[in-house]
Amino acid sequence: MKALVTGGAGFIGSHLAEVLLERGDEVTIIDNLSTGRYENIAHLDGHSNFQVVIGTILNETLVDKLVERADVVFHLAAAVGVELIIKRPLESMMTNIRGSEVVLEMAHRYRRKVLIASTSEVYGKNMNGPLREDTDRVLGSPLKTRWSYSTSKAVDEILAYVYWKEKGVPTVIVRLFNTVGPRQSGAYGMVIPRFISQALAGKPLEVHGDGQQSRCFLHVKDVVGALTKLVVHAGAVGQVFNVGSQEEVTIEELARRIIRLTNSRSTVRLIPYEQAYEEGYEDMPRRVPDISKIRGLIGFEPTMTLDQIIQSVIDSVQKPAVPGAV
Repeated sequence: MKALVTGGAGFIGSHLAEVLLERGDEVTIIDNLSTGRYENIAHLDGHSNFQVVIGTILNETLVDKLVERADVVFHLAAAVGVELIIKRPLESMMTNIRGSEVVLEMAHRYRRKVLIASTSEVYGKNMNGPLREDTDRVLGSPLKTRWSYSTSKAVDEILAYVYWKEKGVPTVIVRLFNTVGPRQSGAYGMVIPRFISQALAGKPLEVHGDGQQSRCFLHVKDVVGALTKLVVHAGAVGQVFNVGSQEEVTIEELARRIIRLTNSRSTVRLIPYEQAYEEGYEDMPRRVPDISKIRGLIGFEPTMTLDQIIQSVIDSVQKPAVPGAV
Protein backbone atom coordinates (compact mmCIF):
# COMPACT_ATOMS: atom_id res chain seq x y z
CA MET A 1 0.00 0.00 0.00
CA LYS A 2 1.16 3.53 -0.78
CA ALA A 3 0.15 5.69 2.18
CA LEU A 4 0.17 9.45 2.57
CA VAL A 5 0.23 10.62 6.20
CA THR A 6 -0.57 14.30 6.73
CA GLY A 7 0.96 15.58 9.95
CA GLY A 8 3.35 12.63 9.72
CA ALA A 9 6.09 14.23 11.83
CA GLY A 10 3.69 14.62 14.72
CA PHE A 11 3.32 12.37 17.74
CA ILE A 12 0.72 9.96 16.32
CA GLY A 13 1.78 10.36 12.70
CA SER A 14 5.37 9.30 13.39
CA HIS A 15 4.25 6.14 15.18
CA LEU A 16 1.84 5.37 12.35
CA ALA A 17 4.60 5.81 9.76
CA GLU A 18 6.79 3.34 11.66
CA VAL A 19 4.09 0.66 11.70
CA LEU A 20 3.25 1.12 8.02
CA LEU A 21 6.92 0.79 7.06
CA GLU A 22 7.34 -2.27 9.27
CA ARG A 23 4.61 -4.07 7.36
CA GLY A 24 6.11 -3.17 3.98
CA ASP A 25 4.05 -0.18 2.87
CA GLU A 26 5.42 2.85 1.05
CA VAL A 27 4.96 5.96 3.19
CA THR A 28 5.04 9.64 2.31
CA ILE A 29 4.49 12.21 5.03
CA ILE A 30 3.71 15.90 4.73
CA ASP A 31 4.24 18.19 7.71
CA ASN A 32 4.98 21.89 8.12
CA LEU A 33 6.71 21.20 11.46
CA SER A 34 4.57 23.75 13.28
CA THR A 35 3.82 21.26 16.06
CA GLY A 36 5.40 18.14 14.59
CA ARG A 37 9.16 17.63 14.93
CA TYR A 38 11.72 16.26 12.52
CA GLU A 39 13.28 14.38 15.46
CA ASN A 40 10.17 12.18 15.55
CA ILE A 41 10.89 10.75 12.11
CA ALA A 42 14.66 11.30 11.73
CA HIS A 43 15.32 7.58 12.27
CA LEU A 44 13.01 6.76 9.35
CA ASP A 45 14.49 9.25 6.91
CA GLY A 46 16.65 7.42 4.40
CA HIS A 47 14.45 4.32 4.36
CA SER A 48 13.87 3.26 0.75
CA ASN A 49 10.08 3.31 1.19
CA PHE A 50 9.88 6.59 3.10
CA GLN A 51 9.62 10.16 1.84
CA VAL A 52 9.41 13.38 3.86
CA VAL A 53 7.77 16.46 2.37
CA ILE A 54 8.02 19.69 4.36
CA GLY A 55 4.97 21.71 3.47
CA THR A 56 1.43 22.65 4.41
CA ILE A 57 -1.83 20.92 3.56
CA LEU A 58 -3.13 24.34 2.56
CA ASN A 59 -0.90 24.11 -0.53
CA GLU A 60 -3.38 22.66 -3.03
CA THR A 61 -0.84 21.99 -5.78
CA LEU A 62 1.42 20.06 -3.42
CA VAL A 63 -1.41 18.04 -1.88
CA ASP A 64 -2.74 17.26 -5.36
CA LYS A 65 0.56 15.64 -6.36
CA LEU A 66 0.90 13.68 -3.13
CA VAL A 67 -2.66 12.32 -3.09
CA GLU A 68 -2.38 11.29 -6.75
CA ARG A 69 0.60 9.06 -5.88
CA ALA A 70 -1.08 7.48 -2.84
CA ASP A 71 -3.54 4.62 -2.43
CA VAL A 72 -4.83 5.84 0.93
CA VAL A 73 -4.56 9.04 2.98
CA PHE A 74 -4.29 9.16 6.76
CA HIS A 75 -5.31 12.76 7.46
CA LEU A 76 -3.82 13.57 10.87
CA ALA A 77 -2.60 17.13 10.25
CA ALA A 78 -4.42 19.58 12.50
CA ALA A 79 -3.94 22.31 15.04
CA VAL A 80 -4.00 20.47 18.37
CA GLY A 81 -3.76 21.23 22.07
CA VAL A 82 -5.86 23.59 24.15
CA GLU A 83 -3.08 26.14 24.60
CA LEU A 84 -2.46 26.42 20.85
CA ILE A 85 -6.18 26.78 20.09
CA ILE A 86 -6.55 29.54 22.70
CA LYS A 87 -3.49 31.45 21.49
CA ARG A 88 -4.00 31.11 17.71
CA PRO A 89 -7.70 30.40 17.05
CA LEU A 90 -7.89 31.78 13.50
CA GLU A 91 -4.85 29.82 12.32
CA SER A 92 -6.24 26.72 14.00
CA MET A 93 -9.63 27.04 12.34
CA MET A 94 -8.07 27.57 8.91
CA THR A 95 -5.71 24.61 9.27
CA ASN A 96 -8.42 22.25 10.43
CA ILE A 97 -11.27 23.21 8.11
CA ARG A 98 -9.55 24.43 4.96
CA GLY A 99 -6.84 21.79 5.23
CA SER A 100 -9.38 18.98 5.42
CA GLU A 101 -11.32 20.46 2.51
CA VAL A 102 -8.16 20.42 0.36
CA VAL A 103 -7.35 16.82 1.27
CA LEU A 104 -10.90 15.61 0.64
CA GLU A 105 -11.17 17.42 -2.68
CA MET A 106 -7.97 15.79 -3.94
CA ALA A 107 -9.16 12.41 -2.65
CA HIS A 108 -12.32 12.94 -4.69
CA ARG A 109 -10.29 13.91 -7.76
CA TYR A 110 -8.25 10.70 -7.64
CA ARG A 111 -10.79 8.39 -5.93
CA ARG A 112 -8.64 7.71 -2.88
CA LYS A 113 -9.70 6.44 0.53
CA VAL A 114 -9.25 8.89 3.42
CA LEU A 115 -9.12 8.25 7.17
CA ILE A 116 -9.89 11.48 9.03
CA ALA A 117 -8.59 11.87 12.60
CA SER A 118 -11.18 13.72 14.65
CA THR A 119 -11.41 14.17 18.41
CA SER A 120 -13.53 13.56 21.48
CA GLU A 121 -13.71 17.36 21.69
CA VAL A 122 -16.66 17.21 19.27
CA TYR A 123 -18.85 16.04 22.18
CA GLY A 124 -18.25 19.36 23.90
CA LYS A 125 -19.69 19.68 27.40
CA ASN A 126 -21.84 16.56 27.22
CA MET A 127 -21.06 14.92 30.57
CA ASN A 128 -23.16 11.82 30.03
CA GLY A 129 -21.35 8.63 29.37
CA PRO A 130 -20.00 6.53 28.11
CA LEU A 131 -20.37 8.67 24.97
CA ARG A 132 -21.64 6.89 21.84
CA GLU A 133 -20.83 8.01 18.33
CA ASP A 134 -24.42 9.26 17.90
CA THR A 135 -24.49 11.12 21.24
CA ASP A 136 -25.59 14.76 20.99
CA ARG A 137 -22.97 17.50 21.03
CA VAL A 138 -23.30 20.09 23.82
CA LEU A 139 -21.34 23.28 23.19
CA GLY A 140 -20.86 26.61 24.87
CA SER A 141 -21.05 30.02 23.25
CA PRO A 142 -19.33 30.37 19.85
CA LEU A 143 -17.72 33.50 21.28
CA LYS A 144 -15.68 31.34 23.67
CA THR A 145 -12.42 30.40 21.98
CA ARG A 146 -12.47 27.09 23.85
CA TRP A 147 -15.10 25.71 21.47
CA SER A 148 -13.50 26.73 18.17
CA TYR A 149 -11.47 23.50 18.02
CA SER A 150 -14.52 21.34 18.69
CA THR A 151 -16.44 23.19 16.00
CA SER A 152 -13.65 22.96 13.43
CA LYS A 153 -13.26 19.21 13.91
CA ALA A 154 -17.03 18.72 13.70
CA VAL A 155 -16.93 20.52 10.35
CA ASP A 156 -14.14 18.13 9.29
CA GLU A 157 -16.41 15.21 10.14
CA ILE A 158 -19.32 16.71 8.22
CA LEU A 159 -17.10 17.31 5.19
CA ALA A 160 -15.84 13.72 5.30
CA TYR A 161 -19.36 12.36 5.62
CA VAL A 162 -20.86 14.41 2.78
CA TYR A 163 -17.91 13.70 0.47
CA TRP A 164 -18.74 10.02 0.98
CA LYS A 165 -22.52 10.48 0.82
CA GLU A 166 -22.67 12.83 -2.18
CA LYS A 167 -19.46 12.13 -4.10
CA GLY A 168 -18.66 8.56 -3.15
CA VAL A 169 -15.28 9.28 -1.56
CA PRO A 170 -14.53 6.36 0.80
CA THR A 171 -13.98 8.06 4.16
CA VAL A 172 -13.49 6.74 7.70
CA ILE A 173 -13.73 9.03 10.74
CA VAL A 174 -12.07 8.29 14.08
CA ARG A 175 -12.63 10.27 17.28
CA LEU A 176 -9.50 10.00 19.40
CA PHE A 177 -9.77 10.18 23.19
CA ASN A 178 -6.54 11.43 24.83
CA THR A 179 -3.81 9.50 23.05
CA VAL A 180 -0.57 9.21 25.04
CA GLY A 181 2.90 7.74 24.54
CA PRO A 182 6.57 8.40 23.81
CA ARG A 183 7.33 11.53 21.72
CA GLN A 184 4.25 13.41 22.88
CA SER A 185 5.08 16.98 23.83
CA GLY A 186 3.58 18.78 26.80
CA ALA A 187 4.19 22.13 25.11
CA TYR A 188 0.58 22.55 23.97
CA GLY A 189 -1.21 21.45 27.12
CA MET A 190 -0.99 17.64 26.83
CA VAL A 191 -1.43 16.66 30.44
CA ILE A 192 0.57 13.46 30.97
CA PRO A 193 3.89 14.60 29.43
CA ARG A 194 3.46 17.95 31.20
CA PHE A 195 2.90 16.29 34.58
CA ILE A 196 5.80 13.88 34.07
CA SER A 197 8.16 16.73 33.18
CA GLN A 198 7.11 18.63 36.30
CA ALA A 199 7.43 15.55 38.52
CA LEU A 200 10.90 14.63 37.27
CA ALA A 201 12.03 18.22 37.85
CA GLY A 202 10.62 18.19 41.39
CA LYS A 203 8.22 21.00 40.56
CA PRO A 204 4.56 21.17 41.66
CA LEU A 205 2.20 19.42 39.26
CA GLU A 206 -0.18 22.14 38.08
CA VAL A 207 -3.73 20.78 37.91
CA HIS A 208 -6.19 23.10 36.21
CA GLY A 209 -9.57 23.67 37.85
CA ASP A 210 -10.54 21.58 40.88
CA GLY A 211 -8.92 18.43 39.50
CA GLN A 212 -12.12 16.40 39.69
CA GLN A 213 -12.70 16.39 35.93
CA SER A 214 -12.20 12.83 34.63
CA ARG A 215 -10.63 11.51 31.44
CA CYS A 216 -9.50 8.25 29.83
CA PHE A 217 -6.09 7.71 28.19
CA LEU A 218 -5.04 5.29 25.44
CA HIS A 219 -1.52 4.35 24.36
CA VAL A 220 -0.47 5.47 20.89
CA LYS A 221 0.34 1.90 19.79
CA ASP A 222 -3.30 0.93 20.36
CA VAL A 223 -4.47 3.98 18.43
CA VAL A 224 -2.20 3.16 15.48
CA GLY A 225 -3.36 -0.45 15.54
CA ALA A 226 -6.97 0.73 15.29
CA LEU A 227 -6.24 3.14 12.44
CA THR A 228 -4.46 0.53 10.31
CA LYS A 229 -7.28 -1.98 10.76
CA LEU A 230 -10.11 0.49 10.14
CA VAL A 231 -8.61 1.92 6.95
CA VAL A 232 -8.69 -1.47 5.20
CA HIS A 233 -12.07 -2.65 6.55
CA ALA A 234 -14.91 -2.24 4.06
CA GLY A 235 -17.41 -1.96 6.93
CA ALA A 236 -15.69 1.18 8.25
CA VAL A 237 -16.38 3.33 5.18
CA GLY A 238 -18.84 6.13 5.83
CA GLN A 239 -18.70 5.50 9.58
CA VAL A 240 -17.34 7.24 12.66
CA PHE A 241 -15.64 5.40 15.54
CA ASN A 242 -14.59 6.30 19.06
CA VAL A 243 -11.01 5.20 19.73
CA GLY A 244 -10.12 5.31 23.40
CA SER A 245 -9.85 3.59 26.76
CA GLN A 246 -12.58 3.26 29.37
CA GLU A 247 -10.24 3.37 32.38
CA GLU A 248 -11.46 6.62 33.94
CA VAL A 249 -9.36 8.80 36.23
CA THR A 250 -9.67 12.29 37.69
CA ILE A 251 -6.90 14.69 36.76
CA GLU A 252 -5.94 15.12 40.41
CA GLU A 253 -5.60 11.36 40.82
CA LEU A 254 -3.62 11.23 37.58
CA ALA A 255 -1.17 13.76 39.01
CA ARG A 256 -0.78 11.74 42.21
CA ARG A 257 -0.18 8.53 40.25
CA ILE A 258 2.55 10.22 38.25
CA ILE A 259 4.19 11.50 41.45
CA ARG A 260 4.15 7.93 42.80
CA LEU A 261 5.46 6.31 39.60
CA THR A 262 8.28 8.84 39.24
CA ASN A 263 9.19 8.62 42.95
CA SER A 264 8.95 12.39 42.99
CA ARG A 265 8.64 14.69 45.99
CA SER A 266 6.47 17.04 43.97
CA THR A 267 3.16 18.30 45.29
CA VAL A 268 -0.13 19.02 43.51
CA ARG A 269 -1.06 22.66 42.92
CA LEU A 270 -4.56 23.64 41.75
CA ILE A 271 -4.57 26.43 39.16
CA PRO A 272 -7.85 28.23 38.29
CA TYR A 273 -8.87 27.84 34.65
CA GLU A 274 -8.86 31.61 34.20
CA GLN A 275 -5.22 31.73 35.23
CA ALA A 276 -4.20 28.75 33.09
CA TYR A 277 -6.05 29.76 29.92
CA GLU A 278 -8.42 32.72 29.63
CA GLU A 279 -11.31 34.44 31.38
CA GLY A 280 -14.51 32.43 31.07
CA TYR A 281 -12.74 29.21 30.01
CA GLU A 282 -15.07 26.20 30.11
CA ASP A 283 -14.19 22.56 30.59
CA MET A 284 -16.20 19.34 30.77
CA PRO A 285 -16.36 17.38 34.05
CA ARG A 286 -16.33 13.92 32.44
CA ARG A 287 -15.41 12.35 29.11
CA VAL A 288 -15.57 8.57 28.68
CA PRO A 289 -16.02 6.80 25.33
CA ASP A 290 -18.35 3.97 24.43
CA ILE A 291 -16.12 1.69 22.32
CA SER A 292 -18.65 -1.03 21.55
CA LYS A 293 -18.88 0.00 17.88
CA ILE A 294 -15.17 -0.38 17.10
CA ARG A 295 -14.98 -3.45 19.31
CA GLY A 296 -17.75 -5.05 17.27
CA LEU A 297 -16.14 -4.28 13.91
CA ILE A 298 -12.45 -5.03 14.45
CA GLY A 299 -12.31 -6.52 17.97
CA PHE A 300 -10.60 -3.44 19.38
CA GLU A 301 -9.47 -3.54 23.03
CA PRO A 302 -6.90 -1.39 24.86
CA THR A 303 -3.81 -3.45 25.69
CA MET A 304 -2.23 -1.26 28.39
CA THR A 305 -3.42 -0.04 31.78
CA LEU A 306 -3.07 3.61 32.72
CA ASP A 307 -0.10 2.88 34.99
CA GLN A 308 1.62 1.03 32.14
CA ILE A 309 0.97 3.95 29.80
CA ILE A 310 2.41 6.44 32.31
CA GLN A 311 5.44 4.21 32.89
CA SER A 312 6.13 3.95 29.15
CA VAL A 313 6.26 7.74 28.90
CA ILE A 314 8.46 8.02 32.00
CA ASP A 315 10.85 5.42 30.54
CA SER A 316 11.00 7.24 27.21
CA VAL A 317 11.96 10.47 28.98
CA GLN A 318 14.47 8.97 31.41
CA LYS A 319 15.99 6.44 29.01
CA PRO A 320 15.21 7.59 25.48
CA ALA A 321 15.44 4.69 23.06
CA VAL A 322 17.89 4.94 20.21
CA PRO A 323 15.68 4.45 17.15
CA GLY A 324 16.90 1.84 14.71
CA ALA A 325 16.22 1.40 11.06
CA VAL A 326 12.86 -0.12 10.28
